[in-house]
Amino acid sequence: MEVIYERCCGLDIHKASITACVIIGRKKEIRTFGAMTDDLLQLTAFLKERRVEMTAMESTGSFWKPIFNIMEVEGMKAILVNAAHIKTVPGRKTDVKDAEWIADCLKHGLLRASFVKPRDQRELCELIRYRKSLIEERAREYNRMGKVLEGANIKLTSVASKMDTVSGINMIRALVDGVDDPKLLASMAKGRMRSKTGELKRALNGLIAPHQRMMLKAMLEHIEQLSSLIMELDMEIEKRMKQDVELVEALA
Repeated sequence: MEVIYERCCGLDIHKASITACVIIGRKKEIRTFGAMTDDLLQLTAFLKERRVEMTAMESTGSFWKPIFNIMEVEGMKAILVNAAHIKTVPGRKTDVKDAEWIADCLKHGLLRASFVKPRDQRELCELIRYRKSLIEERAREYNRMGKVLEGANIKLTSVASKMDTVSGINMIRALVDGVDDPKLLASMAKGRMRSKTGELKRALNGLIAPHQRMMLKAMLEHIEQLSSLIMELDMEIEKRMKQDVELVEALA
């Protein structure tokens, strides 16, 4: 079988350990490393000392990312391989066997490299995913707030389609501060909500208990914290996208 790489390495990656199998000609060398940063630096030094041309690793969860990032910074060539493709081969029961198999396949050019986005794109995607998770968490907090209001028989959500408006937030803040007068609460409506003043007076005539005020206060504070974080992420994402027009076109 044709040899593509005379000096190559296969990595079998787990959460707390990495097994490396280096093949140089007909010689195999196997070493196990930890997963901390200093361990990864030892791994890259180990590969450099043996003048490894190419390294292959499985796309196992997110455990491959720190290794791939460090190798990228160190200027070392590496490919990511679909774990499902590797695992379909029978007869490998240990981590050592996995690492050996990956190295053998790499040596003979039998592995299909998965596409890995450039580092700046990977970082931007992480920021965008985190922003999305914060937005989803904020939406869940608004839903929790609606349930607390319903428990106090305050039907704000029956009149207002959304609570995340200036009017809705002002009314909830007033409730937290101890305002119970439906007329006064309804007078806080702004914009289109003013046309629903009559409905709001009826909807805001509830019976809110101290523990519900406490819960609403905590939810408002959490929402404010999430909104602040989302704003910071928006600024960082916008800055990165402005810095690289090509990146914007790639993600469009």
